[in-house]
Amino acid sequence: MQGRKLKVASYNIHKGVGLDRRRDPDRILTILREIDADVIALQEADRRFGLREAVIPRATLDDHSPWIVADLGHYDSARTAASLGWHGNALLVRRGIEIVDACAVPLPTLEPRGAVCVTLRIGDALLRVVGMHLDLSGLRRRQQVRAVCDHLGSYETAGHAVMMGDLNEWSVSAGALSAFAPPLRVLAPGRSFPARRPLAQLDRIVVSEAVTVEASGVHHSALAAVGSDHLPVWAALILP
Repeated sequence: MQGRKLKVASYNIHKGVGLDRRRDPDRILTILREIDADVIALQEADRRFGLREAVIPRATLDDHSPWIVADLGHYDSARTAASLGWHGNALLVRRGIEIVDACAVPLPTLEPRGAVCVTLRIGDALLRVVGMHLDLSGLRRRQQVRAVCDHLGSYETAGHAVMMGDLNEWSVSAGALSAFAPPLRVLAPGRSFPARRPLAQLDRIVVSEAVTVEASGVHHSALAAVGSDHLPVWAALILP
């Protein structure tokens, strides 16, 4: 099959605090290296209060990882240097992949939730990747899914799409998942929460019609079992 292979992943890192109650950014970075994805959506990547400092310092990612942080450029303040993303959502992109643009996606919410979107050039095609952390309220989740889909539909130039994150949806196929209208496909990589004994598929990946899914799953390792309250999920894709 012709096409470009791409591995994507999503990980709610719980502000770097593991089940042992230790905040360990190096452990999170090691888990990310284990996954070895080309594009990674992080949730709870920043501390909640103050300047919302990044859990993994940007300099550490810049100097000691194969990824760069998609720069959203949505505001100019001291937070720009301290934070990785928007309301804790950040996108990491493997070096060598062209980032065309990136932005925050405002969501209708009462909680500090958000989404981020990056446009990548993969060969001759454009790929838009959204990372998101949705609300605890089912009604809000549906509204937020529609907002994300509307954002992707607002681009003048067509492209493939991957949406992923902690959707906070306990239903297997209904609830907010039904707001991803066909031909979008909602993948179920597996149970990812809680990390020590996973029961729920809260972390999902959604792909557009032309994207081929080779495989998907939940990343299990000794470090991932204690690194966060979620396990990472991933998908191996082929872009036409």
